[in-house]
Amino acid sequence: MGHNEKAFPGQRQAQPGIQGEMVPKPDCGETSYRGSGRLQGKRALITGGDSGIGRAVAIAFAREGADVAFVYLKEEQDARETREILQREKVRVLNFEGDVSDQGFCRQVVQRTAGEFRGLDILVNNAAEQHYGEFQQITAEQLERTFRTNIFAYFYLAQAALERMGEGGRIINTTSVTAFKGNPMLVDYSSTKGAIVAFTRSLALSLAKRGILVNAVAPGPVWTPLIPATFPEEKTEEFGKEVLLQRAGQPVEIAHSYVFLASEGASFMTGQILHPNGGTIVGG
Repeated sequence: MGHNEKAFPGQRQAQPGIQGEMVPKPDCGETSYRGSGRLQGKRALITGGDSGIGRAVAIAFAREGADVAFVYLKEEQDARETREILQREKVRVLNFEGDVSDQGFCRQVVQRTAGEFRGLDILVNNAAEQHYGEFQQITAEQLERTFRTNIFAYFYLAQAALERMGEGGRIINTTSVTAFKGNPMLVDYSSTKGAIVAFTRSLALSLAKRGILVNAVAPGPVWTPLIPATFPEEKTEEFGKEVLLQRAGQPVEIAHSYVFLASEGASFMTGQILHPNGGTIVGG
């Protein structure tokens, strides 16, 4: 990509962003992902599964043979499209609209998923809130909302899931490259992502004796609805050009990390972080 070439057309959306309105649309593997039965018979719950990385993970899991339940906030158009894609696979599909910052909703989703699927093998904590701006502009309301969505919900869902998850279960959390290198315009978001790293490592220690593995994925810049919904238009145009590969990742490129962590290939991994980030070298 040339120095003066735009990464993406300038665009802006209201929160939380609609994937169907993005230009270009993100590649979530709708036509490209090919499964090989690595998750056959598994039962998975994915938050933020209607678009972006969550949709890519849902598609990949379904094509690997897993039954998939996904949670979304209010993006009906994206959720409907995701459900239609998943229903083409020979797996069971559930979807739930609601706010993961509500502990009662989290418990209900886990109970209904485990009830319909008769158990739960994989929890993917992925839903996130992000706001771009100066540190002094962060309000108490925004700070609380970001932490409730990005880290409190992970606690709520993991606690509920552990009542239904047995030995061999997997909890996969979504952190971010910002947890390791920071971002001056995403201080609250970056802070929650750092908390997720500590949560992942501590929960892995807590659950090792139960045979439940806890790992995380720390994506770099990825073309998802969060970007046009939170970044200024001029930042969207340059998004991803700062990494070694000089481009943003596509959600399907990140989904492979989740499939690996959910599969038998990761049976000797817990408390670890994978870094699909376009070449940024980070510690941890």
